[in-house]
Amino acid sequence: MDIVLTLVDFVLHVDKHLELFVQNYGTWVYALLFLIIFVETGVVVMPFLPGDSLLFVVGAMCGVGLMSYPLSVGLLLAAAILGNQCNYTIGRYFGPKVFGWENSRWFNKKAFDQAHAFYEKYGGITIVAARFMPFLRTFAPFVAGVAQMTRSKFTFFDVTGGTLWVGGIITAGYFFGNIPWVKLHLDKIIWAMILVPGLLVLLGAWKSRRKSAVSSISS
Repeated sequence: MDIVLTLVDFVLHVDKHLELFVQNYGTWVYALLFLIIFVETGVVVMPFLPGDSLLFVVGAMCGVGLMSYPLSVGLLLAAAILGNQCNYTIGRYFGPKVFGWENSRWFNKKAFDQAHAFYEKYGGITIVAARFMPFLRTFAPFVAGVAQMTRSKFTFFDVTGGTLWVGGIITAGYFFGNIPWVKLHLDKIIWAMILVPGLLVLLGAWKSRRKSAVSSISS
């Protein structure tokens, strides 16, 4: 329970924790950030790490000169791309047998099924769109690997999505993260970044199931 509370505190106050880390450890912060982004995107059992909020706060710190903007974008883009490649490779290794896995402490069956349904409907664009959806972004490359998407095709969507995600959110933080109103309501903004994409995914899944149910009844 203490670990969960600590994680929640870190996610909601990532600005304070990150600033303190920069002050105490200097350039080592880049190694920490690389590891967090790589693990969130590359390890299917770590979907809870604070990717979006972390990138936004990094951008805000770049905006006041505490961190380097080009170094942050380049390094974290590399982490996001390599993480997805790792996740995709794991998915290819396990293959279709994954569909028989049950929900457990280390495997979120519901999130996997949602990512798979999204992939079945939208194909490769899922890799790009899922970057902006917590939980789904961890499972999307895994699902692409399970579905045996070709490496070249996956890499195209991986690089495209990673560039939009890392570059877009860090840039947003750079320009808007130090506005007084934004700083004052950062915890609420972080909650919105976590909840809104998730609600959109759930709404899409509900509408898809409803459409399928109506089609079954009419047929």
